[in-house]
Amino acid sequence: MDKKEKQQLDKKSDGDLLKDVQKQRDELWALRRDLAAGKVKNVREIKRHKKSIAHILTLLSWRQKNKHLQES
Repeated sequence: MDKKEKQQLDKKSDGDLLKDVQKQRDELWALRRDLAAGKVKNVREIKRHKKSIAHILTLLSWRQKNKHLQES
């Protein structure tokens, strides 16, 4: 995930980010299934999807913490 993609994620709403996480998880599941079947040629894609999911979930967590702090 490069800097440009991270900036685009910062601009998305929480709902859109949750949709992105679900999409990434579905793609990761498909990649793992294809890996088991011997169809995947680029194994690094699995790592990229996992990191992308982690980044989006971290961003959502930060947003929730900031909202909670602002309400207090």
